[in-house]
Amino acid sequence: MAEPSPTAALRARAEAVLWIRTQMARHGLTHADLVAAGCFEQAAQAAPPSAMRYRSADGKSWDGKGEMPDWLRRAANAGQSVEHFLIGG
Repeated sequence: MAEPSPTAALRARAEAVLWIRTQMARHGLTHADLVAAGCFEQAAQAAPPSAMRYRSADGKSWDGKGEMPDWLRRAANAGQSVEHFLIGG
């Protein structure tokens, strides 16, 4: 079976949208009703970026999560206190 032409595919899609809108109007449904009924997957909201907790004099930063970055590890290995790099600390 051959694939429909782009024009035929667009026409079929437009007809489907029209049918859905007609059914929604006939039954008094809104988009919010369909969302509340679970008809759509909820987009996963991205976690807000973590606030930076540590910053170097040249502007490198780290949020304190995960592995310690090289710039901070080198400073700590050289004897500098990690707390020295705390923002607002």
